[in-house]
Amino acid sequence: MKSNQSIAPMSIFERYLTFWVGICIIVGITLGQLFPNLFQAIGQMEFAQVNLPVGLLIWVMIIPMLVKVDFGALHEVRMHIKGIGVTLFVNWFVKPFSMAFLGWLFIRNLFAPMLPPDQIDSYIAGLILLAAAPCTAMVFVWSRLTNGDPLFTLSQVALNDTIMIFAFAPIVALLLGISAITVPWATLVTSVVLYIVIPVILAQLWRKALLRGGQKQFDAAMEKIGPWSISALLITLVLLFAFQGEAILKQPLVIALLAVPILIQVFFNSALAYWLNKKVGEKHNIACPSALIGASNFFELAVAAAIGIFGFNSGAALATVVGVLIEVPVMLLVVKVVNESKGWYELS
Repeated sequence: MKSNQSIAPMSIFERYLTFWVGICIIVGITLGQLFPNLFQAIGQMEFAQVNLPVGLLIWVMIIPMLVKVDFGALHEVRMHIKGIGVTLFVNWFVKPFSMAFLGWLFIRNLFAPMLPPDQIDSYIAGLILLAAAPCTAMVFVWSRLTNGDPLFTLSQVALNDTIMIFAFAPIVALLLGISAITVPWATLVTSVVLYIVIPVILAQLWRKALLRGGQKQFDAAMEKIGPWSISALLITLVLLFAFQGEAILKQPLVIALLAVPILIQVFFNSALAYWLNKKVGEKHNIACPSALIGASNFFELAVAAAIGIFGFNSGAALATVVGVLIEVPVMLLVVKVVNESKGWYELS
């Protein structure tokens, strides 16, 4: 296996994602105010409670990213078992639960007087969905920027995605239940099948077909389809903000308030994973991708699940979008910290 497989530089869309999301907010809110009937009609294009335009956009968003994931890299897990152990501990035993706590602390208590009371449960649900989806695609970029071990990065992504297929719904259901938010199991399972299982199967079939033509053909195809994910995400965000526009105009502070628990979670989880890797004796190029996957999120999946379960107009959808808004600048800051602290990390 080539060590640089699936590792690519940040595209202009990825590097300036915060800017593009800002444009989507302005465009979406403006269009929603100018053409409310058009977006009502789009919202009603449903089959079996799944919005068809959004379902298509979500698949275009997720599948190209999953094509990059080589599940054959799972055998590499044994090469750095301590680093993988830290990754799994932070991603599945700390991150979702710490976010549920932060949601309870900030959204249900400290910030509650400044938020619409009918959306508080939904905001918390969105934060939980965000935390329960470990990063899949962007972690390759963060790893490259820290000179992380590419095979370790690939193996931890493959393992996380495998676990996510089975653990996403139970963890979300558990934490929503603890937070007194009821979501039918059938709805959760349907979302997992639609937005994880089917995309994973289609992506892996596509991956195998591309690799039959050789690595060069695969790399060329990935370069061509790479922009699809971000483009579909931005179109989805325009639709979402068209629906959310009225609520945001009435309470523009809501985005800043939702950002607080997300920011705390990013810094807490990355610092914890980085420190734990140092304690167990892993190398710096293992600690970096381990810390970065614990800090970032598979926000495309979170947005998809939030819209699928709670709808375009929900606080859950808005909360996941805030994660998209702050992802790149915050993660670049984490990258800078782990790079500049390499001397400290390597001190015995």
